[in-house]
Order: sequence, then C-alpha cells, then structure tokens
Amino acid sequence: MSKNKSESNILNHDVGRWTLDVGPEKRPAVFLDRDGTIIDELGYLGDPDKVVLYPGVHDALMLLKEAGYLLLIVTNQSGIARGYFSLEDSVAVNLKLLQILSDLGVALDGFYFCPHLPDDGCPCRKPAPGMVQKAETDFNINLSNSWIIGDTDKDVLLGYEAGIRPLLVKTGKQDKGTVPLGVPAMADLREAARHIMET
Repeated sequence: MSKNKSESNILNHDVGRWTLDVGPEKRPAVFLDRDGTIIDELGYLGDPDKVVLYPGVHDALMLLKEAGYLLLIVTNQSGIARGYFSLEDSVAVNLKLLQILSDLGVALDGFYFCPHLPDDGCPCRKPAPGMVQKAETDFNINLSNSWIIGDTDKDVLLGYEAGIRPLLVKTGKQDKGTVPLGVPAMADLREAARHIMET
C-alpha cells in the first residue's frame, strides 16, 4: 500500500486506520498497544523523529507473524483532541513506525487509533472495544484465538470487553492502573510473544 493511500485512509475515518488486503479465511490476531509496548513511552508523541523501538520488538513481531497472527496496532491518541499535535503529526509518527518496522522486515497488517478525549464517550477509545470490533470486520478475525498486549489496564480491560486474551507488559507507564488479578505480566513484548507461542 502506498504512503498516500495510507494517509488518505486515516484522514477520512473517525477511527484512524489503514489496513492491508486479506483473504476470506478467519485468522487470529495480536492487537498491540503502541506507546509503552512497541516504542518508548514519551507522553503525547507528535514528533516522528522521537520514535524508538524497545529492544526485542523486531524478534517478537517476527515470531508472531511467522506463527500466522495478524499484527494490529490499537492506540489512544487524545493528544490530537487536546491540541498537543495535529492529526497530520500523529499520522507522521505512525508512518515512521511502519517504516522502521518495514526496514527490519516486519509488516504490520493494520493500524487503528482513537483521537478523542477520555470524556467524549467515544466507542473506539480504549478500553471500549470499537477499534477491535472494526478490525474484526476488516479482517474477519477469530477473536477467541486472539490476544492483546499493552502496558496499562486500558489494554487489559479492552481485552475483556472484546473477548480476546490480555497480556500486560512491564515496559511503558509505571502506573499500570487497576489491572484485574490473574492477568499475566510480562517483562516486555518479546516475553509476551514467547508466552503466546507456549500457550
């Protein structure tokens, strides 16, 4: 998919997204938080030059990809609604992440983000399941065999809301929020990917 088409897809939807074409067969997916899970948690990130992968991310994503999982980003980006950065800035950050991963031989299958404020009542803002539900439609996903990996309770609760298995990573925010008991906590994305392979 070309860069221009990707940008067009994002700018024309309330739930920002772009996706690769997929076939009709139901497939499992791993939904991935962005900041604090894949890249450094820097607060409200609107500068693509500050995108830095955590160690082991490439290995983790390759492992999941080779196992047949779709790789889908789901991320809250209220910095847009707060006026901290523009939609175009956020798109530039996402494209930079895609480019870094592509250069390493990893292709994400889809990218979804919510630009709204916490109090907007948006059905796509985590922990609401809107982004996962949209991805399920776009990709014909088998949710019962899917996972979500993230660094806060919003990601875990999204998993419960959407019917997918959650994993918490210890990277990212120090304050993880109120995480339900029994949710596996992994050191990082690489350990989370290994856990999925062993489950």
